[in-house]
Amino acid sequence: MLSNRAAHLSSQVVRKALLPGQRQAALTAVRRRDNISVRSIQSVIQTDRDTITRLLYSLGSKREVERHLRIFSSASNPVQPAKFAVIKVGGAVLDNIDDLAHSLSFLYRVGLYPVVLHGAGPQMNDILEAEGVEPDYIDGIRVTDANTLQIARRVFLEENLKLVGALEKLGTRARPITSGVFTADYLDRPRYGLVGRITRVDKRPIEASIRAGALPILTSLAETPEGQILNVNADVAAGELSKELEPLKIVFLNEKGGLFHGVTGEKLDVINLDEEYDQLMKEPWVKFGTKLKLREFKELLEHLPRSSSVAVISAANLQRELFTDSGAGTLIRRGYRLTKYNTLASIGPDRFRQVVHERDPDVCAGTASVAGILAELERAPFTIYADEPLDSVAVVSHPEGEIPVLTRLLPSRAGVLNGVLDNVWNAVRKDHRKLFWTAPIDDENRAWHFERADGSFTRGSRTLFWYGVTDASELDQVVHSLEQNKRIPRSYLPVGPSRATLSNGLGGSRAYSTSAGRTPTGTRGYATAAAPVPPVQHTTERKRLALVGARGYTGQALVSLLSSHPYLDLTHVSSRQLAGRALEGYTKGSVTYSNLGVNDAEKMESEGEVDAWVLALPNGAGAPFVTALNNGAKEKEQKGGKAGVAVDLSADWRFDDGWTYGLPELYNRPAIRDATRIANPGCYATTIQLLIAPLLPYLKHGCWPTVFGVSGYSGAGTVPSQTADGQPTSLPKIPAESLGGAIRPYSLTDHVHEREAGWHLSRLLPNPSADSKASDKMQVAFVPVVAPWFSGIICTLSMPLASKATAADIRTLYEEKYKNERLVRVQAAVPSLADIAGKQGAVIGGVQVHSGGERVVIVGGLDNLLKGAATQCLQNLNLALGYDEYEGIPDDR
Repeated sequence: MLSNRAAHLSSQVVRKALLPGQRQAALTAVRRRDNISVRSIQSVIQTDRDTITRLLYSLGSKREVERHLRIFSSASNPVQPAKFAVIKVGGAVLDNIDDLAHSLSFLYRVGLYPVVLHGAGPQMNDILEAEGVEPDYIDGIRVTDANTLQIARRVFLEENLKLVGALEKLGTRARPITSGVFTADYLDRPRYGLVGRITRVDKRPIEASIRAGALPILTSLAETPEGQILNVNADVAAGELSKELEPLKIVFLNEKGGLFHGVTGEKLDVINLDEEYDQLMKEPWVKFGTKLKLREFKELLEHLPRSSSVAVISAANLQRELFTDSGAGTLIRRGYRLTKYNTLASIGPDRFRQVVHERDPDVCAGTASVAGILAELERAPFTIYADEPLDSVAVVSHPEGEIPVLTRLLPSRAGVLNGVLDNVWNAVRKDHRKLFWTAPIDDENRAWHFERADGSFTRGSRTLFWYGVTDASELDQVVHSLEQNKRIPRSYLPVGPSRATLSNGLGGSRAYSTSAGRTPTGTRGYATAAAPVPPVQHTTERKRLALVGARGYTGQALVSLLSSHPYLDLTHVSSRQLAGRALEGYTKGSVTYSNLGVNDAEKMESEGEVDAWVLALPNGAGAPFVTALNNGAKEKEQKGGKAGVAVDLSADWRFDDGWTYGLPELYNRPAIRDATRIANPGCYATTIQLLIAPLLPYLKHGCWPTVFGVSGYSGAGTVPSQTADGQPTSLPKIPAESLGGAIRPYSLTDHVHEREAGWHLSRLLPNPSADSKASDKMQVAFVPVVAPWFSGIICTLSMPLASKATAADIRTLYEEKYKNERLVRVQAAVPSLADIAGKQGAVIGGVQVHSGGERVVIVGGLDNLLKGAATQCLQNLNLALGYDEYEGIPDDR
């Protein structure tokens, strides 16, 4: 956490970056230039955002700041734009309106739109006292008569406009919303007068404000259905608003900056209500206002998803609370109760098996099997530490008289981000004074391990960690014993001081708020639903792309996407039929079709003329170009260069082990990042795999799933043709009119996508082995049909289940599997063509389970030209070229 001086300097830097009027004047001057383009203005805005983002790095590490930015940015979408945060501003905070405006403007500058609701209690009291009226409270509620309500309306309006004006001076658009959101009935008119109990929240004015690019600034006044204005406590209004919007963060700004321990006076960093609430409410120092606040927070969070959390902070520390792991105020979340299991039966073998299958790095890498891990587990006494939904699972093997070994640590990404992993670790550490464990060197949570170890030693692809042992000779003895008894996977000796690295002793765990003494630490998990960003630094370097085979529908769709990519420029397009003509649909520059041959491609690759290639050629036509690119890459590498990336859209390389299969949602994203040859999956194959993958734990061998797929006629491709005046053009291979308004089945067996889907899904089976018989491999029965609409695939999966399940069980599998995937949406209803056509991602829904509980039917779909081809191609290009995976892909969820 920053020192006071550092925090002051950070605040000064922020103020200099946001001097009133400077930013607005700069934009106004830019707009006055007649020849300025919209892209230039967007570039200025992006530069502004980048500058503010860099300022955030003074508050925490670049990695944590960018992770939280990504989480918050991905929380909202055009349909639900108010999902980031509700910020309740106490009346006392309004007295320092400049600090508040700068903090809110900071969020606006990085593209975040909190919903701001303010009170005005102190201001009202000042006016009432000046007029000789004594404020009257009953049960902490302000009694409101007609005169008090008139003053309240005036004060709320004045304070609201002050805040809006302060924001506008900083170039931050804001919209005053003083009515129309809250509908209320009288709370108890005889007792409290004109005080309301909110019965309805209309979020439309709020969402309209955000869509218009303005921060919504609300008051807590409500109206009855008859139009009578009622006063509502601002805390209560913020709670009701949060229940309606279900934001990731609910922030209460006060002048104290958090909740404080009544005995020690220390600020409470984090409160996990499920674990600590009952004990806290018994503490003698928790009384009056603190007890009321905790009760209100608990009631609020029980109405919200577990991903939501409440933070109590000061306005000056808003950025530090939101964008760093350590935070600044008090974080209140529900958390989860932890349980210890000593048998597989007690945790549920099927649940545990699924966790191992999905998260264990050795299983995912194919070097271990689920069955082997379970068998190994039963060889010695063990304890499994886990939260209720198994977001974080730790397995400790502890034979009598031997040093305990943490054999498995299996957190979900949500478990890491929400701090559940830290809670599980605290429970393990409490039970074991000494502990050893290993982790792969490419573990995305590698820093987490180092923070919690007293020492470590890396050999090959794994690192050995330990705590509780500081003597070198004891260390050698322990490791020797563990190796002899085969309790650690490989030889780590010698592990003396010359070979081992001792940690700095910082624990990294967070003490509970009820602890009498606490150790300062560096992290605090956030209760947010979005996945943490892997530790990958994304480039913003401009790169060049060549597209070979741009005449068809997929090529046209990719050209359209590339027009919006901020860093990847399309510099060459090749089409024999269209050579010499201008490329249409590309808005970033003028590009002319050429007719590239294999010799041209080899020379361009050798000389580094482009950074990446997309081959959009018919099946079988791309092999000469691949050979040319490989030859050019060898020459380039001999000169010290790096081979260009090639993404092939045909089926030619989807079964070739020398190429990386590019379906990021299911297979190895790091492998795609490192690849230079990527096979783009087929459109039907993508749909089939996304449908079947979550169900593999229920796969009934020998009773293979069946998929019935219907696609628009664009999926059949195009044929070259000419217009009436002799100009080259493309026509659909299967015209809609040829179908007569009906559908036409084709390739009734052995469709290439049937084989493709089974081939790659076999890699995800729980116990794949190299010597498996062909009959043991995954198989799919697939029947394709072409329909008279242009684009969009709808597939219906029917799959027998190895064990009984309910529709709710199955839908949970899909929601868990794809909860962090931007381009896969799970919904309750059966997807329709309107959900799919023209959309960037896939949609899955309509889960139904047969009355016997042993067969599931589920529907999924995607646009065959986008997620089935062009969008997926751009995902793979982004990963391989070092960009953010979704760069240039519109968010149309």
